Amino acid sequence: MGHRHFNGLKTAALFGVLWVVLLALGASVGRGRYIFLFAGLGVVMTAYSYWNSDKIAIRAMHAVPVSELEQPGMYRIVRELSTAARQPMPRLFVSPTAAPNAFATGRNPRNAAVCCTEGILALLDERELRGVLGHELTHVYNRDILTSSVAAAVAGVITSIAQFLMFFGGGDRDRSSNPIAGIAMALLAPLAATMIQLAISRTREYDADEDGARLTGDPLALASALRKLERGTQVAPLPRDQKLVDVSHLMIANPFKATGVARLFATHPPMADRIDRLQRMAGLPPY
Repeated sequence: MGHRHFNGLKTAALFGVLWVVLLALGASVGRGRYIFLFAGLGVVMTAYSYWNSDKIAIRAMHAVPVSELEQPGMYRIVRELSTAARQPMPRLFVSPTAAPNAFATGRNPRNAAVCCTEGILALLDERELRGVLGHELTHVYNRDILTSSVAAAVAGVITSIAQFLMFFGGGDRDRSSNPIAGIAMALLAPLAATMIQLAISRTREYDADEDGARLTGDPLALASALRKLERGTQVAPLPRDQKLVDVSHLMIANPFKATGVARLFATHPPMADRIDRLQRMAGLPPY
C-alpha cells in the first residue's frame, strides 16, 4: 500500500506541475487577460475526451463488439474477474489487427469497454490473457481513464496555446515584453507538458500492473504476458497513424517500435522494470 500511496502522490504532483505550465503559458498571452479562458478550455477539452473516451479508442482501432459465442474464453475471464471485484460486466470488443495489444476504456465501470486485438488473442495462453485482462479492468476501477483524459486534454491545450504564441505572438506590443522569453516559453511548454503527461501514464501503468496482479492472484501470468508482448509489438507494431497515437497510452504495451529518441517519449515504462516488479511480488529474483 505504501508504494501505491507514493504513486498516487506522484500523479497528483505531476498534475499540479501540468496545470502550472498551462497557467504560466496563459499568463504570457495578452498579459494574462486570457488565463481563465485557457483554464476553461482545458476543463472543456477534458470533459469531452473523458465522456467520449470509449468511442474514440474503439473507433481508432476499428474494433467490433463480440458475443460470448464468438469469444467464450475472453467472456469467462472477464466475468470471473468482474465478479471478484464486485463490478459490472464491461462490453467486450476485438480489433482486427495482428498487432498484439489490449486496452480498457470508458468513463466508469458501468460504461466500460475492454478490447483485445486478434494478435494478442493468438499470442497468449489463457493464463496470460487473464493477467492482461486483470490489468485492463484495474485501469477502469482506478478511474485511470479520467486521469489520462485530463492529462491529454491539458497537454493539448498547452500545445495549442504555444502554437498560437509562435505564429501570432502574445498579443502584447509593449516594448518591455521579452520576445526571446516568449519564444522559449512557446517551445519549451509543449515539451514539458508532453513529458509530464508521459510520466503520469507510466505511473498509472505500474499501478495497474500491481493491482491487476492482486485481482488475478497471479503476478507471474502478467509478467509472462509482458515478455511475449515486448517481442510481439516489435515484430508487429501498429502504424504511427495520429488516431492510433492519440489512444496508444490506453494500451497495455507500447504499440509502436521504440528505438533511439522515441524511447524518451514512450507512453509506457520499460518492460524489464514492469516484469521486475511483478516478479518481486511473486517472491522471485529480478527479470
